[in-house]
Amino acid sequence: MSDLDNPASLWPAMPSDAQPEPQRWVWAAMDPLDRQERLRELATWVDWLRSTFELHNSIPPCWYRHPPVVEHLTALYAGWIRTYVGEQPPGRELAEADWINTLHAFTPRLQLAACATGVHQAPPPVLLVVPGTENDFDYFVASSETTNAPAAHPAAAELLRQADDAQLPLQP
Repeated sequence: MSDLDNPASLWPAMPSDAQPEPQRWVWAAMDPLDRQERLRELATWVDWLRSTFELHNSIPPCWYRHPPVVEHLTALYAGWIRTYVGEQPPGRELAEADWINTLHAFTPRLQLAACATGVHQAPPPVLLVVPGTENDFDYFVASSETTNAPAAHPAAAELLRQADDAQLPLQP
């Protein structure tokens, strides 16, 4: 049995009394090494997802080059983890069915007409490897702005503004 047959096997075993820390997937807030590691983790799951749910025609092979698709797949993955790893809280008896319904609702958002032929259509960066090979993904992870930009949470500016406002004296 390979990891693609059971992606949950990729998670380390937790002692039964330990609660796993929730994984947060804000790509821009991750440092580059964490971003690269998590993108590889997501890629393993996406391979399993494409195979298990026969989504080869719905999720293009170049999905990792499209930030909106990465965000949708990230949301699906995080939901899948919460649904299938660990015990379900009361009232979530249909969590698996709900997750599958969510997958089907997201499927149109994963499709990219420009890349429907299996060929990525955005202007490619200067590549040191042949596009479409196994090395193309590795090159993308190592060199792309998506995986290597400095961490910057989208809400950081608002937090700074709130901190600055809190330090201003109140006007009578």
